[in-house]
Amino acid sequence: MRLELLAALNAARAERRAAVVATALDGGAQRLILDSAGDPLEAAIEIAIRAGTSRLVDSPEGPVFLNVHRPPTRIVVVGAVHVSQALAPLAAALGHHVTVVDPRTAFATEARFSGVDLVADWPDRALPAVGLDAFTAFAALTHDPKIDDPGLVEALKANCFYVGALGSRKTHAKRVERLAALGVAREKINRIRAPIGLPIGASSPAEIALSILAEITQAMRLPEAP
Repeated sequence: MRLELLAALNAARAERRAAVVATALDGGAQRLILDSAGDPLEAAIEIAIRAGTSRLVDSPEGPVFLNVHRPPTRIVVVGAVHVSQALAPLAAALGHHVTVVDPRTAFATEARFSGVDLVADWPDRALPAVGLDAFTAFAALTHDPKIDDPGLVEALKANCFYVGALGSRKTHAKRVERLAALGVAREKINRIRAPIGLPIGASSPAEIALSILAEITQAMRLPEAP
């Protein structure tokens, strides 16, 4: 790899930007792709980035290997609750960094979340510094609109690839009304997965955490799935 290409790739990694190194198998020519819009391989590049897997594709000039460099998935949870206590170690086992945000200092404690990045502040103040992005999964778990709603607004604004919220369909219907009243566009509100998690019949905090992580994995690996 040329030094200037490697430097540009490292800069993209530092900025948590997805990048693809395309290598032509006929001749070995390489190029770095940071924005696939208008690229002859745009569709293949977008599929590879969403799936997070490198692959060999055909092009008019011959076979091209797409080496995908996608930022590590982060999971940001609003709510230092029992479900997030179970979710944090499971997510860590999958290689995800977890940040838990909760202004209630009685809940957001090191004793309850050993080794977890804790932010004891309100989401609208904390999340801009956390730095949500398209490679972040966001879960609102407090059941308290004063805490969950500002977090959801920030997550939708940042275009997180996964946005989920705990609560029944009736609870979510009221949430939709509140977010619409705050000026959040309906197409953005419709991105919220609620009730959160895949429907596996989960009842305990650990089972709910498992269903959430399964849904996050599905959204990451199979982005076209419902």
